[in-house]
Amino acid sequence: MKYPVTAGAARSGEDAAAVSKATSDIGASRTLWGDAWMRLKKNKLAIAAAIWIVFIILVAVTADLWVPAVLGDPNATAADMAAASRLPPSLEHPFGTDNLGRDVLSRVIYGARISLIVGVVATGISTAIGLVMGALAAYYGGVWDTLIMRLADIFLAFPYTLFVIAMIAVIGNGIQNVFIAIGILGWPQIARVFRSAILSVKENDYVDAARSMGASDVRIIARHIFPNSVASIVVYATMNIGGAILTESALSFLGMGVVPPDPSWGTLIQTGQQYLQTEPWLMILPGLAVLTTVLAFTLLGDGLRDALDVKMKDA
Repeated sequence: MKYPVTAGAARSGEDAAAVSKATSDIGASRTLWGDAWMRLKKNKLAIAAAIWIVFIILVAVTADLWVPAVLGDPNATAADMAAASRLPPSLEHPFGTDNLGRDVLSRVIYGARISLIVGVVATGISTAIGLVMGALAAYYGGVWDTLIMRLADIFLAFPYTLFVIAMIAVIGNGIQNVFIAIGILGWPQIARVFRSAILSVKENDYVDAARSMGASDVRIIARHIFPNSVASIVVYATMNIGGAILTESALSFLGMGVVPPDPSWGTLIQTGQQYLQTEPWLMILPGLAVLTTVLAFTLLGDGLRDALDVKMKDA
């Protein structure tokens, strides 16, 4: 015997299905980073940029294992310089040779190592300083906020590249000084971003609860505020690595960065521009290395920004 399905039973079944779907949705999006990874995978440009960055890192890290044997020592001049200098791209020298007979591709690969180190270390320095300054300004406010933000305004009032050049002129050339100059002068942007992020979360109930339970300011910032503000810092720091690489290349192009004969993308471009009309590959190919790497960090940063934006969750 068949019994009719009542409206209440149908409604109950719909509720059960809704609860089941909600439960599965919760399981699929357990954390902010899990959601972000799912959205990032849909961004083809960001994934392509990440693959390129990983490729550049692997090539730079493993360079000592194969570059000297396959392409030659990047700093060794040719024995017969007249015959080996400024050769066009070929199977033996895919990027050609420079004016001293050195393989350009080997110098580009070792230059990638220097550029990546500068980008990561300089960004690490500026991020560390910016996080401390932004936390002090946003959490304590008042005089701290005024002093730190006005100091940031003073730094930002100067053109960034000219400010870096002036600092390098004072402390001298060299890779260590490039770290210091780019790292120290890059903190105001990080501080502003982190300050804004903290201001948006510091008045939440869980922060008030931690404060009422006697948690110290350092613990509140480290355990409650920072984890909920770190997404914007990850995005900005990723883009900032590309900016630091570009700044280092500009300094080396002007003769104020990496000291020759150590290879740097900026010095390769500076050398190649002398032969732009006759051997354009000497400048164009290192320039493409800078362009693609900086663009990759920018595209990855854009992808991370979209992926970490909770407003994009249902998009």
